[in-house]
Amino acid sequence: MHGSPEARALHDLYPAIDLHADSLMWSRWVGYDLHARHDPPLPRAALGGHVDVPRMKEGGMGAQFFGLVSLPIGQRHGLARVIDEQIDALESQISRAPHRLAKVRTANEIEAARARGQVGALLGIEGGHALEGSLDKLAHFARRGVRYLGLCHFSRNELCYPAYGRGRKDDAGLTPFGREVVAACEALGVVVDLAHINRMGFLEACAMATRPPIVSHTGVIGAFEHWRNVDDDQLRAVADKGGVVGVIFCPQFLGGDGLAPVVKHMKHILDVCGEDTPALGSDWDGFIVPTRDLCDAARLPLLTDALLEAGIRPETIGKILRGNAMRVLAEVP
Repeated sequence: MHGSPEARALHDLYPAIDLHADSLMWSRWVGYDLHARHDPPLPRAALGGHVDVPRMKEGGMGAQFFGLVSLPIGQRHGLARVIDEQIDALESQISRAPHRLAKVRTANEIEAARARGQVGALLGIEGGHALEGSLDKLAHFARRGVRYLGLCHFSRNELCYPAYGRGRKDDAGLTPFGREVVAACEALGVVVDLAHINRMGFLEACAMATRPPIVSHTGVIGAFEHWRNVDDDQLRAVADKGGVVGVIFCPQFLGGDGLAPVVKHMKHILDVCGEDTPALGSDWDGFIVPTRDLCDAARLPLLTDALLEAGIRPETIGKILRGNAMRVLAEVP
């Protein structure tokens, strides 16, 4: 078991919610079993093998947002179909052990799953290209339980432009369809996720927002300057609308390995926005090399210990682990 008794007690009080892991991509591709305990197969836990139900339970996690990945090149079906196949994979795995894992959508459903001893599984789409230009597909995915939509991934799509990648265009914001999608997300109860989008589109989406947006997985420029990270104006734009920012666990974007860089990014968000904004955004199973101390879900209490050692109040850590994400889910019905 990882973590001190103090950290584990905090996880008992505030079972953690992580905003982004790409595990269902592996379930779809290679049959990755969420119910089996895995060891990351590659050195330094590169690329995947980070998340499963046994290690989530061991790490004091209450729920995991699973990112639904589709790549605009090289898919064997349409992009929307790839999303459906990953949702199918989750539902199939839940059907094998419904007492251990529950598909959930709301804060109340997460609490009900906790009471039953289940880990909650939530869904978020990574990249608006998966909509294939159709608001009807957004409504379809909302009916299937998708809780957030990342407007962009690593390439231009019908909604917007990436911070980095194919079709990058820094002086362009949302397209007209992108603005329609933001409005439709709010009407459907789908949280808008601003990971990967360029700065202009990010700020435009925040200005439009009448419900809290999120950044599911990112670093912050105030802690480490990198194209992947968001600046203080972007942090404030999310915080001003009641949103949250999930800190990624990838040294490439944190500026160093180990727990200290993760804490540095968390503390910067606290300093700029206050305690209602930071959250967890691991990017586990997402083609990353995770920071060595957080190479799988079982080790999450080690971060809690590091936050305690940094002098962050237990009540604030409870918000980072769980409370801030739960609040957003409650405010986007």
